[in-house]
Amino acid sequence: MKSRFTTTVPGLIAAGLIVALMASAIGALLNQADALAPWQLWQDPYLRHVTGFSFYQALLSTVLSVVPAIPIAYALSRRQFIGRALLLRIFAMTLVLPVLVAVFGLLSIYGKSGLLNQWAAQLGFELGLNIYGLSGILLAHVFLNLPLAARLLLQSLEGIPYEQHQLAAHLGLEGWHKFKLVAWPRLRQQLPHVIGLIFMLCFTSFAVVMSLGGGPKATTIELAIYQALRYDFDLAGGAILALWQMLLCSILVLTSQRFAKPLPTLTGTFNRLALDDSARWQSRIWDGLWIITACLLVLPPLLSVVLSGLNSELVTQLSASNLWQAVANSLKIAVMACAIALIAGIAILLTSRQWRLQQHKWQADGIELIGAIILVTPGLVLSTGLFLLLRQFTDAFALAYWVVVMVNALMALPYVIKTLSQPMLHLAQQFNPLCDSLGMTGLARLRLVEWRALRKPLAQAMAISFVLSLGDLSAIALFGSQSFQTLPLYLFELLGSYQMDAAAVAALILLLLSLGLFTLVENVLLRKK
Repeated sequence: MKSRFTTTVPGLIAAGLIVALMASAIGALLNQADALAPWQLWQDPYLRHVTGFSFYQALLSTVLSVVPAIPIAYALSRRQFIGRALLLRIFAMTLVLPVLVAVFGLLSIYGKSGLLNQWAAQLGFELGLNIYGLSGILLAHVFLNLPLAARLLLQSLEGIPYEQHQLAAHLGLEGWHKFKLVAWPRLRQQLPHVIGLIFMLCFTSFAVVMSLGGGPKATTIELAIYQALRYDFDLAGGAILALWQMLLCSILVLTSQRFAKPLPTLTGTFNRLALDDSARWQSRIWDGLWIITACLLVLPPLLSVVLSGLNSELVTQLSASNLWQAVANSLKIAVMACAIALIAGIAILLTSRQWRLQQHKWQADGIELIGAIILVTPGLVLSTGLFLLLRQFTDAFALAYWVVVMVNALMALPYVIKTLSQPMLHLAQQFNPLCDSLGMTGLARLRLVEWRALRKPLAQAMAISFVLSLGDLSAIALFGSQSFQTLPLYLFELLGSYQMDAAAVAALILLLLSLGLFTLVENVLLRKK
C-alpha cells in the first residue's frame, strides 16, 4: 500500500506546480486588466476584428485541410506504391516541422520571388502570386495540417477489420457504396477529433500569422497580444487580449470534448491494405490524382528548403558566430524543456494510472487535464502572464532562458501525456498482478518491465517534445533579444530583413536539425541491446 501511495505523490507535486504557475500567470493578467469591465470587451472594434479574423481563418484553414484529407487518406488506404512508407513518414513529420521552415519553403515556391513567379516571367507572363495576407496564412496552415489530418484519418481506416473488406467484396460493394458503408462510418467517428485538433492549431497559430500576415487586416488575437506587449508596451491591453484568448480557447476545448467521443474498439485482423476494386481504371486514376495532389503540396516546399540552402551564403553563414550561438541556445532549451516535460508527464501519468486502476476515473481525468492545460492557455498567453508577473520583482528579460524553457515544456506536455497514457495503463493492467506476486518494485520493475515495454512510446514522446521545443517561436518572440536568440528567432529576423539567402541557410540547418534529431532520438532509444 505504501508503494501505491508513493506513486501518486510525484504526480500531485507536478500538477500542483503547474497549477501554481498557471494561477500566478493568470493572476498577473487579471491584475493588469482589472480596470476593464468584462461587458465592455465586445465594444472595442479592434478586439471584434481580431476575434472575427481568428475564427474566420481558423474555420477556412480547417475546411481546406480536413476535406481534401478524406479522399487522400482513403486513397492511401487502398493503394500500395513505391515510396508510400516514405510519404507517410513525411506526413508524420509535419507535426514537428518548425513552422518557419515551412514558411520559408512556401515563400521560395509561391512568393513574389518564388519559383512559380520566376518560371512565369521566363515564359513571358505574370502570375502575380501574393503569399502574404489571408491567402498565405491559409496555404501555410493547409501545408502543415492537411498531412496531419490525412495521417490521423488513415490510422482510423487502417483500424477497420479486414473481415469487413472481405464481406464487402462478397456482397459486391464497390466504389462509392463501399466508401459509404465501410469507410465512412469509421471516418465519421474520427472526424470530430481531427476537426477539433486542426481548428485549435489554426486558431492559436502564431508563427504563421506573424510571418505571413498582411498587416492589421490579417491579425489574430495571439499576434495582437505580441504587438501590444512587444511594440506598444501596452501591458493592460496585452493582458485583456490574453484573457480573452484564454476564455475562447477554454470554450473551444470544452466544445470539442463534447462532440468528440472515444473510438470504439473493433476486433479482427488489421494492418492489411484494403485493395478493393483495384482493377477498375477509374478508381486507380481517382486515387492517383489525390495522392499526386498531396505530394505536390508537401514535397516541393521541403525540397526547395534543401536546394535554396545550398547557395553562396552557405560558407559565410556557417562561419557566423550568431548562427551557432542561436543553435546552441535552441539545443539547450530543447534538452531542458524535453526533460522537464517527460519527468512531469510520467509523474502525472503514474498518478492517473494508479487512480484508474482504483476506478477513480474523475480524479485521473482531472490530473491529466491539468497536464494539458496549455491547450487552454496558449504559450504566448502564458509567456505574457509570466512577463507581467516577473517584472514586478526583477528584470524579466534576465530570466528569459528559464521562462522559455518552462513554456516550451508545458507546450510539449500534452503530447507526452497523449503518447504515454494508454501504453502505461495497459502495461499496468497486464503486469501488475505478476509484479505483485514476485514482489518486484522500484528500479527492478523499471528496468525489467516498464523500460522494455515503454521504450517505443517513450522514444516517440521524447522526440516530439525535443523537436517541438527546438522549433518553437512563440515564447522566444516575447523574451528574445540580440543577446539571447534561438534558431527560429534568428531565421525570423533574417526573413524580416529580406536576407533571403542567409535565411535559406538558416532554414536548411533548422530542417536538418529537427528531422535529424527526431530520427536520432527515436533510433537511439529503440535500438536493440
